[in-house]
Amino acid sequence: MQLSVVIPAYNEEDYLGPTVESVVAALGSIDRSEWIVVDNESTDRTVEVAKSFGAAIITESKRSIGAVRNAGGRAATGEVIVFLDADTRVRPGVFDRILEEMSDPACVGGSVAVEYDTAPSRWWVRYYVAMFQFWGKVLRMRQGAAQFCRRSAFEQTGGCDPTIFVGEDIEFHWRLDKLAKSLGGRTVFIESPRVITSSRRWDKMGLIPLLFFSHPVTILIGWRRPAFWKAWYENAIR
Repeated sequence: MQLSVVIPAYNEEDYLGPTVESVVAALGSIDRSEWIVVDNESTDRTVEVAKSFGAAIITESKRSIGAVRNAGGRAATGEVIVFLDADTRVRPGVFDRILEEMSDPACVGGSVAVEYDTAPSRWWVRYYVAMFQFWGKVLRMRQGAAQFCRRSAFEQTGGCDPTIFVGEDIEFHWRLDKLAKSLGGRTVFIESPRVITSSRRWDKMGLIPLLFFSHPVTILIGWRRPAFWKAWYENAIR
């Protein structure tokens, strides 16, 4: 079973190197694999970093993370597609666990649990993150730091909704769940091994921006309103 790893990236020169190093190492045990960086017209050295590791590189100009993910999904040739954030490192064995789950024809796709590289320094942020993770489990809000699906599921669902500017990964997983239910199948949440993602937003955001940009209610109300997320896209924390 061939595996395709898709990494959307915009101005990620500082984080992309460690991410792709971890991807290359973790793919070492996989016989058939490829990995693709989808550059969202970065203005830094993101493309140079990706090329230095031998990545297949494509470009998506539309400033919508859903459109960027979809461009990678369409370019991927694997039977299983993994979407991985550019600031997320993969532990050894993660891809093996994904393929193990996907060897069951009933499994449509799923996501991998996230561990932050450092604990937030502010106590109220730690509390907020814990609350966010709790409600994420209750509401099946599977974030897209590491999501995966069958190519057929990507095609049947149409991939991510490009009109959703934040939370497109959550909405995509909800549609994966619906597809699995309609087919009598399942999705999976891999708890171990976890991927390691950057805590930069938790560390650098103030209270008001944090509540605005990451609160589930705000996301659901405004996720199709690009004006809401102008600062998120134009002044992204790096």
